[in-house]
Amino acid sequence: MSTTCIRNAAWIVSWDLAEQQHVYLRDGDVAFDDDRVIHVGGHYTGAVDEQLDGVGMMVMPGLINAHNHPSGMPFYKSIREELANPKLYFTALYDGWRLFTPEPEDLKWGAMYAYCEMLLSGATTCVDMSFPYADWIDTIAQSGIRGYVAPLYQSAAWYSATGHDLSYDWSDDNGSAAFEQAQVLMDTAEQHPCGTLHAMVSPMAADNCTESLLQGALSLAHTRGRPMQLHAGESMMEFLEMTRRNGMTQLQWLARHELLHPCLTIGHGIFLDHHSWLHWHTRKDIGLLAEHGCTVSHCPTPFSRYGITLENFGRYLDAGVNMAIGTDCHPHNMLEEMRTAAVMARVSGEAMDTVTTTQIFEAATVGGARALLRDDLGRLCPGAKADLVMVSVSDAVMRPVYDPLRALIYTAADRAVRHVFVDGKQVVADGVVTTMDFEDVSARVEEIQQRVLGKVPSRDYANRSAQDVAPLTLPMK
Repeated sequence: MSTTCIRNAAWIVSWDLAEQQHVYLRDGDVAFDDDRVIHVGGHYTGAVDEQLDGVGMMVMPGLINAHNHPSGMPFYKSIREELANPKLYFTALYDGWRLFTPEPEDLKWGAMYAYCEMLLSGATTCVDMSFPYADWIDTIAQSGIRGYVAPLYQSAAWYSATGHDLSYDWSDDNGSAAFEQAQVLMDTAEQHPCGTLHAMVSPMAADNCTESLLQGALSLAHTRGRPMQLHAGESMMEFLEMTRRNGMTQLQWLARHELLHPCLTIGHGIFLDHHSWLHWHTRKDIGLLAEHGCTVSHCPTPFSRYGITLENFGRYLDAGVNMAIGTDCHPHNMLEEMRTAAVMARVSGEAMDTVTTTQIFEAATVGGARALLRDDLGRLCPGAKADLVMVSVSDAVMRPVYDPLRALIYTAADRAVRHVFVDGKQVVADGVVTTMDFEDVSARVEEIQQRVLGKVPSRDYANRSAQDVAPLTLPMK
């Protein structure tokens, strides 16, 4: 057993067990034995094997990225920010993914790029929702992040043959073979010797999975004690399709078939029956989430780029819904995502007090931990996992420091993150990822993106070029 102590931290974000909330401590130590925190605040008097200087630092729990798709999304960088189809209610979900996704053998480079971004922004846990690809398990293990391997599977693939309709290509077995493959991958992740991989059951979405596939998923999650996540309320097209089929919303359909459960996280949960774009006649969906103890993983950045937002974060909290935060697409920067979550909530709620910074930070830490059925993540207290972040409060981008979390979330973001530990192992040192070569990874992602751009005409229903689909910001002369 090896004991590490961070001495004389200027600020500590500690977890008050009695009050069940985060609190600030000043000028104290944080110590951990191997993968577990043993001391928070005050002076640690025990034996120490390694001592770190905490002067000018804030020590806080690692952030939990509760929803993201790391393997494919980095290849969209500088493409998808303004790529949306107004004929499909301003989403790039159904056509953009197909156009700009690389070959399967290249996906690991996108994943590594995203893991680097997450670690550099203080995310120590990642829910990786990817379609299976070679080397996935070893790639996420190598990254050093605490990974929830969530293999995506589905009964039908989305596609649009015209650019204005949504179609479903239903598989002959309704996704049962893919479900079996996902189970093998989940078992493999949990058995990996690194000890930081876990499993999440993750059928793709409410509209492209059959009831029987979803029932099997929930049964597996319940039997194995695993969390589960399902996309629902992600797009207006999905809402329209589900109400067309069933005469009720996605959440009401899930509730009717007893598919809502405390282990379930709803990915996005935006287009529910209260959303102003829908003008639906019921107002039941948020109440159903709260009644069944479900979580919503909120990913505001990609939707805000399309002019879409959750209505609203504070409303869900007030109803009793557990909220978590994820990055979904690029950038995989949790601190920027938290800032966007706060700002968009206040805009959609038309009030500054719609949501507080306290609530945003809780969603990115203990809210995510609840979604993962964990009480040892997202907090700093004895017995918690040694997943922690050291932020330089003496850095110019953080100063003046009246409230360090506000300074970090609203201004400094990842620029102030110095050191990151996962399971007691350092994965970021002096602002540099130690487990992967970010420069090399980014060069490979750029090279792959160039190859993908050349394939766009053959993938597009109208044979458009990449620049036709996603024009440059300025004309090329």
